[in-house]
Amino acid sequence: MGLTLGGRRGVAPAERCGATGGVTRRHDLRAVSSLRAGSATSRVAAAGSTLTPMTTTLITGTSSGMGLHAAIALARRGHRVIATLRRPDAAHELRSAAASAGVELDLRALDVTDEEACSSVVAAVQEQYGGIDVLVNNAGLGMVGTAEQLSMEAVEEQIAVNYLAPVRLTKLVLPGMREAGHGRILSVTSVGGAVGQPFADAYCGAKFALEGFMQSLAPVAERCGVHVSVMEPAAVASSFVENAVRPEVEDGPYAELLGAYYRRTEGAFAAAQSAESAGEAIAAAACDPSPVFRYQSSEGATAFVSASLADTDGERVLGFTRGWLD
Repeated sequence: MGLTLGGRRGVAPAERCGATGGVTRRHDLRAVSSLRAGSATSRVAAAGSTLTPMTTTLITGTSSGMGLHAAIALARRGHRVIATLRRPDAAHELRSAAASAGVELDLRALDVTDEEACSSVVAAVQEQYGGIDVLVNNAGLGMVGTAEQLSMEAVEEQIAVNYLAPVRLTKLVLPGMREAGHGRILSVTSVGGAVGQPFADAYCGAKFALEGFMQSLAPVAERCGVHVSVMEPAAVASSFVENAVRPEVEDGPYAELLGAYYRRTEGAFAAAQSAESAGEAIAAAACDPSPVFRYQSSEGATAFVSASLADTDGERVLGFTRGWLD
């Protein structure tokens, strides 16, 4: 039995996209329970599917936080996990967590903004393991600042990390997934990819762009047996906020407003979802046997994006864009 991710909602055979291996190969995914019941959040929380060790998953941004916990959770589910991180000297926490969980990870250094490095890592993984079944684009960079406070260099950095990097990796893995007739691409965006927020202009802009790219790709990739999804966490207790880029000048005309924003943010993160819980949600979405386009990592995140989205799981939009390909 091969890894089968296609065949949903009348999706055409993978051969229409030039697949050379049909819908099977030596990798194997066996879903033993459905995550479809209830809301998007309950589907993720159920986390009831298991995968064999032959499922090869590449995940970025795993040195800490929800990326670290997602890598561990995927390994526990039976994935062969290639966990990448920008700085190899920052792998101590990940190694320790893997040892405590009793799982093995294949750790590799990767700066997701380095085009040559991305190409080399993807090619090496494909050569060593025969392909990549699942890509989790998790690496990201936060930024605080409103338009006048932002340098163009800072805006370009947000686009490079939060938009161009996952697009680049997606493009690199797609040919192999298309030829194999199956695959899964899950990009961790944010509730900031659905709801624009004050003093997050560049960050939300990049995340909106990523969601637009992935939602446009999803119905086309689905015809090749490749499922494309996004995960939208809200506040998560991790080092993400402390690592966020802040304005060089925090006084001036926006000082009072920025202070109010910081106070609100401190309150939100005081009740933040744990990084472990968010990581489990990412892993569950990657394993969902009946994937949807849009997931949130918690009920709070679903409630937040519903203020902007009527289509909280993304399937209403894909329901009619799929028909454009018939």
